[in-house]
Amino acid sequence: QVQLVESGGGLVQPGGSLRLSCAASGNIFSINAMGWYRQAPGKQRELVARITSGTSTNYADSVKGRFAISRDNAKNTVYLQMNRMKPEDTAVYYCNANGVVTIGLHRYREVWGQGTLVTVSS
Repeated sequence: QVQLVESGGGLVQPGGSLRLSCAASGNIFSINAMGWYRQAPGKQRELVARITSGTSTNYADSVKGRFAISRDNAKNTVYLQMNRMKPEDTAVYYCNANGVVTIGLHRYREVWGQGTLVTVSS
């Protein structure tokens, strides 16, 4: 069974930085794309950033120039470096893996992490 485990959330002051990590496990052979989504209270879940296996990236307009996504394919891990954070970045951040293939050739279209809370407040 494929699992995603996030870490790195917490409380940060406005203008500060946090780094989220998400490690995928479960005899993984390949992952097409990995990404970060977030859901603030009372709002729909939205894409924050996404990176393909070829390291092509895309970002939500609200985080461009402040957040950076990267991945380590050897470790099946994706990172989200968040800088110059704002109170409106407060949300539960979810890791996502798209197009997962295991060594046993099981295929998963989408896998989600359990979420990690990020709070930006003074």
